[in-house]
Amino acid sequence: MPHDSAGHTPIDMPDDPDARIIRALKALLIGRGFFSADDVRRKIEELQSPAPARGAALVAAAWSDPAFRAHLLADGKVAAAERGVPVLEAGLIVVENTPSLHNLITCTLCSCYPRSLLGQPPPWYTSKAYRARSVRDPRGVLAELGWTPPRGIAIRVHDSTADMRYLVLPRRPDGTEGWPEGDLARLVTRDSMIGVAPALSPSAVGRDPSGI
Repeated sequence: MPHDSAGHTPIDMPDDPDARIIRALKALLIGRGFFSADDVRRKIEELQSPAPARGAALVAAAWSDPAFRAHLLADGKVAAAERGVPVLEAGLIVVENTPSLHNLITCTLCSCYPRSLLGQPPPWYTSKAYRARSVRDPRGVLAELGWTPPRGIAIRVHDSTADMRYLVLPRRPDGTEGWPEGDLARLVTRDSMIGVAPALSPSAVGRDPSGI
């Protein structure tokens, strides 16, 4: 993000050494003929195309169906598969936001992320600044990324690993009672499933909460 506050490294780091290494390596491999720039573009599109709609569909189903919600929280990978959503990572833990608890996902060692549900991670997620500061100063990170949690709410940070990924089940927005799953899914963003933002409000997608 473009925010830059004194006293710490900002989340968005365009000159992150890791990013420069990745760009240089990609250019080298393309130059040597291992693959083309179009191959890279197509692969990115392939990874991104079904996501984060897959994750949003799971969240909407959990909001609509208490039994599925309980199953998803108990065994995320199996519950997702039963809805026809394959989770390709080794494991999946779904953590639920409540009025008193907000969950935030990170990966302090590298960039473990539920790509099969959310697509490619945003650049800030893989930056060293986010990986370090999300654990040390989660409230500061959330504020810098554009959302300030209400006072009194606890922040719980979950560290992903090679064997386990996390997905946040955000709180269902008020005024969405009776909405079909398809409309509910429109309120679920990638950021809300990482935990750096709440789900969208009905007005954000141009729908009257009354349903009229």
